[in-house]
Amino acid sequence: MKVATKAYGLVEADERQRISFPLGLLGFESLKEYILLDAERQPFYWLQSLEVEQLAFILINPFLFRTDYELDIDDDELWNIGLSGPEAALIFSVVTIPSDGSPMTANLQGPLIINRETRTGKQAILTDPRWKTKHDIMSELAAARLAAC
Repeated sequence: MKVATKAYGLVEADERQRISFPLGLLGFESLKEYILLDAERQPFYWLQSLEVEQLAFILINPFLFRTDYELDIDDDELWNIGLSGPEAALIFSVVTIPSDGSPMTANLQGPLIINRETRTGKQAILTDPRWKTKHDIMSELAAARLAAC
C-alpha cells in the first residue's frame, strides 16, 4: 500500500506494518490507524498516522537506554489487545525532540504496547514514580554505558 508520510512523503508500505490502536493514543483518541516505519537514523522508528498525514511520532525501544525499565501493567490491560505474555509484545516510548535545542526525551510513563501477532496496540499509563514523561535519552544512555564498565 502507498502511504503519505510526514517524514518521507509517499512511501510503499507492507500491510504487516499497520498497527491499530482501538482506543487511540492520549490526546489523539479519534485516530486509530498507524503504520510503523524504520527511521533513517537508528534506533528510532516512526509511527505515522494513516488518517492525518502530518501526524507522526518518533519512537524508541526504552530498554536500549534503560535496562532497568519495568512495566507494571495489569494483565487485563494486556488481554484487551490479545497479549498472552510479554514475549509477544513490542514496547516503545514516544520521543520528543524540542526545537529549542533542549535534550531529546522519551516518555517512559506512557509506553506504547503492541501485540506483534495481531498488530493491535494501546498506550499504557504507568504509576511507578521512577518513570516520567521526559527522560533525557542521551544522558541516560551515557549513564548506562558508564555503569556497564
